[in-house]
Amino acid sequence: MGIGSLAIAALQRTLVSRTITLRLLRAGIIALWATGICLPPALARLTTGAETKASSTRVIAQPTTSRAARAEGIRSLPLDRLQPEVRAKVSEVVSKATVYRRAPVLVTDCHPQMYQFLIRNPEVMVNIWDVMGISNVKIKRTSNTTFRAADGHGTRCTIEFLHGDREKQLIYAQGYYEGPLFTKPVRAQCVLLLRSGFVRETSGRYYVTGQLDTFIKVDHVALALLTKTFQPLVGKAADVNFTESVTFLGRVSRTAEANPQGLKRLAARLENVQAEVRTQFIEVSDLVAQHAEQRVAAQRAAYERQPPADRPAGNAPRR
Repeated sequence: MGIGSLAIAALQRTLVSRTITLRLLRAGIIALWATGICLPPALARLTTGAETKASSTRVIAQPTTSRAARAEGIRSLPLDRLQPEVRAKVSEVVSKATVYRRAPVLVTDCHPQMYQFLIRNPEVMVNIWDVMGISNVKIKRTSNTTFRAADGHGTRCTIEFLHGDREKQLIYAQGYYEGPLFTKPVRAQCVLLLRSGFVRETSGRYYVTGQLDTFIKVDHVALALLTKTFQPLVGKAADVNFTESVTFLGRVSRTAEANPQGLKRLAARLENVQAEVRTQFIEVSDLVAQHAEQRVAAQRAAYERQPPADRPAGNAPRR
């Protein structure tokens, strides 16, 4: 084999290894709403009225891999809430992580109840994507806090919600990639810390802030080296996926406001979701719609109390 052929073969292996690295990263990101496939704006099929803009998600802090961010992320882990054996496996990944990254800190227009429900029930999101024909990701709930997932391209993982409250979600995932380049599956472990904040404006509309710290440990020396080499590319892919996922959550919430009946019809088609979870989804959607109606009614009443000359230009408030 000539030098040129060897160079091409090396390049092909490098590119495929980068793909595998990205897929292993998906095994971690899949743990958060089973993302990893870029999200087309297909949810626009459900939206109506004023809520048709492409995105209401804003970046308020740029992504980082700095030591300071890593140290702060480690200090923020709710290790004191974990059992000793669980704390040990989290510490193993965090202390020996091949890759650390803090995704961009995002603010999106989303009702807190919908946001938290979809995070804690990722199978709902995945089944929505399946119904809409925009994803091959599959996920199955195996207990109240555990899931099995696959991306349809050789990556599989198990997901465990270790801790969850209003402000923090701690998730542990074990994943592997199985493909033609390796005689044995390439494995990785991932710890995800999602921190959220909620603000209600004087208008009554809610905004959610999301900050995601990711620690990934790859159990393959050569691939771990490649992962570090390609970290900027891998990180950008993860940032895009996180941003699209948060944006999608906001769209689901706004759809519950603008087209609640359409969202109920969609919920009825979620055949890969347990009946009680599907019922909870409908209940949360109803709650979001009710809050939107109350908010708009209050705004309309305030608008109509003003003298006509003092009313702001434009139509009366609406959802």
